[in-house]
Amino acid sequence: MFFLVIKRILLGLITLFIVSLITFAGVEVLPGDACTTYLERQAFGAALEACYERLGLNVPAYERYISWAWGVLQGDFGYSLSGEMKINEVLGPKVKNSLVLASASILIGIPIALLLGIITALWRDKLPDIIISTVTIFSMTIPEFISATLLILVVAIWLEWLPGIVIVPTEASLSELLPNIILPVIAISMIMTAHMARMVRSSVIQVMASDYVQMAILKGVPYWKMVFKHVLPNALLPAINVVALTIAWLLGGVVVTEVVFNYPGLGRLVIESISNRDLPVVQALAIILASIYVGINLIADLTTLMLNPRLKSLQIKK
Repeated sequence: MFFLVIKRILLGLITLFIVSLITFAGVEVLPGDACTTYLERQAFGAALEACYERLGLNVPAYERYISWAWGVLQGDFGYSLSGEMKINEVLGPKVKNSLVLASASILIGIPIALLLGIITALWRDKLPDIIISTVTIFSMTIPEFISATLLILVVAIWLEWLPGIVIVPTEASLSELLPNIILPVIAISMIMTAHMARMVRSSVIQVMASDYVQMAILKGVPYWKMVFKHVLPNALLPAINVVALTIAWLLGGVVVTEVVFNYPGLGRLVIESISNRDLPVVQALAIILASIYVGINLIADLTTLMLNPRLKSLQIKK
């Protein structure tokens, strides 16, 4: 298990390094830069050169990348080019807002997905399975920006039940944010819940068809005792990785949803930073999101290893 942890950590570090290179190169090839965006029509001559020197854009790209990477290793993401502020100060409130949105979606979506997956598996090909499966498949086929737009149209414009656009400031308190995140949470949870419910359904059906469950049925073990004691523990173990992948996918869903609802989180910051050619902020966001993705998958792998008795026995034999 120790070597597995080391291997996963090394793979994660390599992934983060590749992500940083791709992000840096991608922003570099975009037309324009922070100075031309900031100066607009005055972006020429002495004014442009002074801006390049002030923002450190007059040095080769590889030197800027090395300097930035060294700062990240020391926990310093540097300064935002557009606002000339510490990136940690720029990210702070927006990270908090995105965490509120993601946490609410996870707390609501995961329990519902597990429940729906179990119901559809235990009542396979019956009315509950047909209805829930139809709804989940329909939800899976709709991209986040379309479902978010439809929610705004129906709930906010036609029914006028909830605000369609978030207008609270970035530094808003939790009490101010909560009434405004209902529609974004629904938009995110719809697709997340649908994917997880389908995976849990498949896992439960597979376990129900296994030899030891069939043997338990033949021996007369009560149905619900067999379900709760044998089926669900074994079926939900693979769901740990599904939950991890879904939470990791949630990062991308949050970005799209935040832009649609004008939510003051990381999603809007990504778009603004790319538009302003603010490379340090874009790179910081890419590294943070990639680190969360790698960390979630590492935790899921290790949790599966610790909870799976067969994997643990293999480790003991070695």
